[in-house]
Amino acid sequence: MDMSKDKNVTSITNRDEDFARWYTDVVTKAALIEYSSIRGCMIYRPYGYAIWEQMQKEIDARFKDTGVENVYFPMFIPESALQKEKDHIEGFAPEVLWVTKGGDEELAEPMCVRPTSEILFCEFFAKDIQSHRDLPRLYNQWCSVVRWEKTTRPFLRNTEFLWQEGHTAHTTAEEAEERTLQMLNIYASFCEDFLAMPVLKGKKTDKEKFAGADSTYCIESLMHDGKALQSGTSHYLGQGFAKAFGIQFSDKENKLQHVHQTSWGITTRLIGGMIMTHGDDNGLVLPPRVAPMQIVIVPVAMQKEGVLEAANALKSRLVGDYRVKVDESDRSPGWKFAEYEMKGVPLRIEIGPKDIEANQAVLVRRDNREKVIISLDNLEAEVAKAMEELHQSLFQNALNNRENRTQTATSVEELKEKLDTKPGFIKAMWCGDVACEDKIKEQATATSRLIPFEQEDLGEKCFCCGNKAEKMVVWGRAY
Repeated sequence: MDMSKDKNVTSITNRDEDFARWYTDVVTKAALIEYSSIRGCMIYRPYGYAIWEQMQKEIDARFKDTGVENVYFPMFIPESALQKEKDHIEGFAPEVLWVTKGGDEELAEPMCVRPTSEILFCEFFAKDIQSHRDLPRLYNQWCSVVRWEKTTRPFLRNTEFLWQEGHTAHTTAEEAEERTLQMLNIYASFCEDFLAMPVLKGKKTDKEKFAGADSTYCIESLMHDGKALQSGTSHYLGQGFAKAFGIQFSDKENKLQHVHQTSWGITTRLIGGMIMTHGDDNGLVLPPRVAPMQIVIVPVAMQKEGVLEAANALKSRLVGDYRVKVDESDRSPGWKFAEYEMKGVPLRIEIGPKDIEANQAVLVRRDNREKVIISLDNLEAEVAKAMEELHQSLFQNALNNRENRTQTATSVEELKEKLDTKPGFIKAMWCGDVACEDKIKEQATATSRLIPFEQEDLGEKCFCCGNKAEKMVVWGRAY
């Protein structure tokens, strides 16, 4: 056995023994992040940031296909502007970081570091929009935001995190609602088609919706340990912000109307979600489409004549279609195998003197770590097949985990017992009363995750109070 490999792998905590510790081990040992000296803020190392760049590139293209344009707004919001939308400021007040001093001078007016940018966009829209001909406005910005979180965890909950936030303005409620759901569907297909993460789609309860929104829609994922992760949100803001900020336009009859707005976003917590969905006891497992390095070619007995040349020849055949690296370092093959497994590289190709002689190579998929001998004549076809099978396998395994961890409950006691013994999603009928939500949170430490678009009839009574039920809701404990 290669001892360097054994040492590297056994340094990761077992995933099923201590999931939180396993997660921390993976994000640090796979060189995704480094902790900074600022509470709740992390350093994105090159490999971790490269994953975000792949996500950003893919979903940015999807946005632009629907007419969205990128902009960038300041990171500071004056206190007076923040106070204009009462529900919004109350919702974010506990998380706002304030700037009160500039140099040696006290600021005449405190400014907050943006927790989100609705206010700034609204101030701009009030100046930018005059006529129905100016609409719709379809904007998005890539930036960081700051929220003063009490408990932090890399990628999942940080004081400062990276995200995109889209903001749109429309002439009608129908058009704005359509855009809200359109963006939610983009998020859902991105998660499933690009990150191999199955999601549920639905609407948030009024208690859980975005502060200041008329309605919030979301996608929810289930992690390997049975905890939920809100993976993306899309909000129909209605006309609340428009009325607070005076965002009006002249309609076709030359009458003044307030715009209807939306906002929507995903964050770097999707990186954490992907890790917790697909990772294993050997480290990170990256779906092929998002992996910064999709294929690593490891020359075996590299010092022998022709081996390195053969490895680079394989790279030249693949590099037009994939992100490929040949590891020419003087590390042992065993060390390299463990290193790239830790980093979650989807495919590894091994080639040595005997392989060259036999016109073959060894192909290893990261998810199952099985070695398959392939003919070099069929290299491109075998790689394409392995990539697709790997993506589908990761998606199916995650879906199986979700289905295995989805249960029903007819009482709060049953919900709590099931979450205690087998964490996951719990489907239960609900009357719509926020008092029941509060009771469930207090007694079972669970929250409503979403009201699924795909409803099921699980009975006529609310599982909490026994009154007439309105909707089937998915409940769970979340990150």
